[in-house]
Amino acid sequence: MTENWNRKTWHLAGPIMISNVSVPLLGAVDTAVMGRLPGPHYLGAVAVGALVFSFVYAGLNFLRMGTTGLTAQSYGAQDPDQLRAWLARAGILAIGLGTALIALQVPIIAAALALIAPSDQVAPLTESYFLIRIWSAPATLMNFAILGWFFGVQNARAALVTQVAMNGVNIVLDLWFVIVLGWGVEGVAWATLISEVSASVLGFYLVARILRTIGGRWNIRRAINPDRIRRMLRVNGDIFVRSLCLQVSFVAFTAVAARMGDLVLAANAVLLNFVMLASYALDGFANAVEALTGEAVGARNRVRFRAAVVATGRWALIFAAGFTAIFLAFGGVFIDILSAVPEVRIAAREYLVWAALVPAVGVWSFQLDGIYIGSTCTVDMRNGMIISMAVFAIFAAALVPIYANHGLWMAFWIFMATRAATLGLWYPRLERSVDGA
Repeated sequence: MTENWNRKTWHLAGPIMISNVSVPLLGAVDTAVMGRLPGPHYLGAVAVGALVFSFVYAGLNFLRMGTTGLTAQSYGAQDPDQLRAWLARAGILAIGLGTALIALQVPIIAAALALIAPSDQVAPLTESYFLIRIWSAPATLMNFAILGWFFGVQNARAALVTQVAMNGVNIVLDLWFVIVLGWGVEGVAWATLISEVSASVLGFYLVARILRTIGGRWNIRRAINPDRIRRMLRVNGDIFVRSLCLQVSFVAFTAVAARMGDLVLAANAVLLNFVMLASYALDGFANAVEALTGEAVGARNRVRFRAAVVATGRWALIFAAGFTAIFLAFGGVFIDILSAVPEVRIAAREYLVWAALVPAVGVWSFQLDGIYIGSTCTVDMRNGMIISMAVFAIFAAALVPIYANHGLWMAFWIFMATRAATLGLWYPRLERSVDGA
């Protein structure tokens, strides 16, 4: 019987896309509740604090991506004992890193405040927010590992339930702690801490239910196998370098824009919302291809590998083209919703076409990232990102002095295209490495 790869794609991508929608919704609620407090420094404190955590956790997101690829391959190989072992290894690493973040909380927030240099009103509130929320670090990183494991065993519904529950609890507690109890910035921090710990508890419960179906048994000796641990650390190390380069590129984009003045900075901030919205949606297909290609590699089945790439890529391309078309047609309306400042609206419209084209180009880098993660060919993914970051720096240095912000967006567009080109160039070699037929 022929497999329905469209159904397999949507079985994974659909729940992931729905759960991703809850992320910007939570951000909107945080903004809304802080906006009700007297003075902009409350909103600024939460924004700065969230930025610090975003930067730290973005670098540690290898716990999600690495766990997906390694788990998916064991799922394809039908090795339930190894499925348990990968979760145990990722969990131990998550707890260790989370505990280290708690131990280093004072120097981390001190360095962050020195680097960002918020106002005298914002700084102490940011510190209070950080010193409360940091205690959920082990739970947050454990959630990364559990989420990656869910993707690896192709149970996107469990991932959806966990993420929606976490963000739902966070939203409810935000409103209660801040609006009803009047806890201010500390209330937002406590809401986030409780929601992240609750999500990890729910995640463990769902893992236990899935394991009853999958079978297998826990084997501590197998879990601490040195060769497997070295493989996990190698994969995670490559993904860490890749994620760091990506973060540096986005920070550089914002820093260069800031040097052009507040108007350009504000216009680009509005347009990056377009990029992030499309990225959240397209991540659903990227996560789907991680799981499906990882399963095919574990089963040593090249035909299934190619079928997964084609099916997920087809739907990703359709959605990317749709986002580009919508942004080009209605981008002005979205800009007006996001900003009420006439000058920002005009400036954002001037550069709209660049942001609108990003999904059509970026979709290939998202999908290829997913393929390489599922295949655990992370060295190539790391090297591709290093090359792309260097290309971005070269083109930004060459184009910005001539074309200003148009040049910056052009360099960013080339950065996304280079990510796709490097990984695409090496893809045939990757596919040939999948044994069997």
